Amino acid sequence: MSHPFDAAIVGGGVKKILTTLHTVRRMGIRTSARALNANNACKACGLGMGGQRGGMTNELGEFPSVCNKSVQAQSSDNRPAIPEAIFDHPIDEFKKLSGWEMESLGRLNTPLIKRAGAQHYTPTSWAEALRFAGDALLATQPQRSFFYASGRSSNEAGFVLQLMARLFGTNNVNNCSYYCHQATAEGLANSIGSGTATVELADLSGCDFIFVIGANPASNHPRFIHQLQACRQRGGQVIVINPAKEPGLVRFAVPKSVKSLIAGGSEIASDYLQPKIGTDLALFTALGKAVLELRGEDQAYIDAYTTHFVDYRSQCELSDWDDLCTICGVSKQAIFRVAKAYCKAKRAVFAWGMGITQHQNGVDNIEAIANLALMRGMVGNRYCGLLPLRGHSNVQGIGTIGVVPVLTEVVFDNLEKHLQVTLPSQPGLDTLACLEAASRGEMDSAVLMGGNLYEASPDSRWAQTALNKIGFKCFLTTTLNRGHVHGVEDGDVVILPVTARDEEWHATTQESMFNFVRLSDGGIERFDNVRPETEILCDLANRCIEHSAIDFHQFKSHGNVRKAIAATVPGMELLADIDIARHEFHVKNRLLHKPKFHTANKRARFTRHCWDPALLNNEQFPFRLMSVRSEGQFNSTIYEQCDTYRGADKRWLVMLNPKDMANADLAAGDFVHLHSPYGTMRDVEIQPFDLPCGNVMAYYPEANVLVGRERDPRSQTPAFKSVAVAIEVALRHSEA
Repeated sequence: MSHPFDAAIVGGGVKKILTTLHTVRRMGIRTSARALNANNACKACGLGMGGQRGGMTNELGEFPSVCNKSVQAQSSDNRPAIPEAIFDHPIDEFKKLSGWEMESLGRLNTPLIKRAGAQHYTPTSWAEALRFAGDALLATQPQRSFFYASGRSSNEAGFVLQLMARLFGTNNVNNCSYYCHQATAEGLANSIGSGTATVELADLSGCDFIFVIGANPASNHPRFIHQLQACRQRGGQVIVINPAKEPGLVRFAVPKSVKSLIAGGSEIASDYLQPKIGTDLALFTALGKAVLELRGEDQAYIDAYTTHFVDYRSQCELSDWDDLCTICGVSKQAIFRVAKAYCKAKRAVFAWGMGITQHQNGVDNIEAIANLALMRGMVGNRYCGLLPLRGHSNVQGIGTIGVVPVLTEVVFDNLEKHLQVTLPSQPGLDTLACLEAASRGEMDSAVLMGGNLYEASPDSRWAQTALNKIGFKCFLTTTLNRGHVHGVEDGDVVILPVTARDEEWHATTQESMFNFVRLSDGGIERFDNVRPETEILCDLANRCIEHSAIDFHQFKSHGNVRKAIAATVPGMELLADIDIARHEFHVKNRLLHKPKFHTANKRARFTRHCWDPALLNNEQFPFRLMSVRSEGQFNSTIYEQCDTYRGADKRWLVMLNPKDMANADLAAGDFVHLHSPYGTMRDVEIQPFDLPCGNVMAYYPEANVLVGRERDPRSQTPAFKSVAVAIEVALRHSEA
């Protein structure tokens, strides 16, 4: 087996093309062509494509704008239905299946019921399933319930879900972003007054400098790699900041570029900094200090459009170079090299992923990135700005339309006035807080629309116990996953099969990470016993909300839902007639092509930070682990067991620096136990990887058993990317 230290490993390339073609052939050429070319938004990452320009075309009209992730998602939706005979097996047997094996079972095409104490799921009718779910919710005190959505669902379904929850009587409404980019929303709101990207896709075509921080788009946002390659081709620079030297970020053979394929790949990173896990603030402070010493700040911009720069300058100047470099593990020479390049840039974009947000100081990290951008005037102009790399295709839209525990005052008031309703005013609980309430026995019901909350949550054993304490759970899903068989042991459960995006009975909308709203036509028929999420939610709402001021039947028409969104959510006014005009649009007042900020004083804000490096020191658990996704997965869904770009052929794996391996007298293929204060991964095979000494990587969600519930205090995002662990030798092949 090859490893990332072999120069031959390159991201993308012919091998990935062949893998994609194999997936297409498995679906069938006609089936895959129909699905990929239909006017529906891509079901994969937040970069976005498809909609009314066609399934493989982005908002700039570029074709083919498709990647392996898109094809993998389509292949999942095109699997045959799960045979009902499968459910003769008890739940304990399903627990033995891996995530990949659960995904491979196929599509769910019948409602399922498991009554308290039962050991099997039982296929049932829609009438019985909805009656059972409605009665369970009706028997629940609203404050002892919560409603959760993944980023797979549409804006229409998300709006109905949050409205149903609030009229039911609770603001315990949350979504998967509280485990990923909520730190981004909080940090950007503090710095610039809005919590999403300030750039559109077109801005990437004119930038000359891109930071890629705490992200691995080669695996998780493959089409973004094309933008990085294009920047390099026109003479720009791409600076990667990541503890792991990811092969796909060093060199990538872009499938749509014949030249890139023939050359054996294109250089992506022009420079690559590898800070120790959890030390980003020290590195960002060092970069800011270097820019100041190089006199690269844009003082005119700072004076005209920002506040609190003096405090930030003081922090940088008072920080000691030796301390900063020792903490982050990056040399002063390397920091100045990148700072000099940044000072020469005319139009820089800062892009980042969950390697920045999933820390106990995630919000601080985001504010520090904003500081670097603001000090050179890189926010509020064309071809430069801030770009969080969002995961799921509509996770941003789900937040926009109100699947959050605390609505903005404007949206709250608009909903009450437009719909003539009274909403609960008590603040709701975020995602992790809902599970903590469940662990205390304070949750009786949960409606879970999409996703896999069990495997998305930290501290897997605790999460299973917490979910199991919820007396009734209602899942809306296209397929089965491990979250449907873990944490369901004792209570009542209903699982309802839903349409995929391109199977919706009415058109739906989605919002990309560029704030671009697409219209998906739906209309493809694959299964005879699945229903749209809005259809299900409206039926449930009419059953469980007594004396409702709204007849939810009206919201089975998505046009009515969109009109309600347009009337109540600022920036979404064009949604009202999108199904008629077919005009896709950017959400108003999000893009910043002029330095007009949405803060109270209309100025961007520099933020001063302090940190305690001692928090990263733990004698009992001396290594620092970050959980990562493989090239063959999307969020918690596993499409392939191997990870091509990292040279891994399995997932029960831990990656270490070769020096750490040598110090422990370990070799590739040996086995270790990984311990944290929360759990253990036993008999894990080790593989060398280019990481800082003392740092290790393991795959998510398998490594969640090691992750605790430490979180960022401002965003409540768990620290999946900075976990203290110890390594115990289990088996050396040399001793076997």
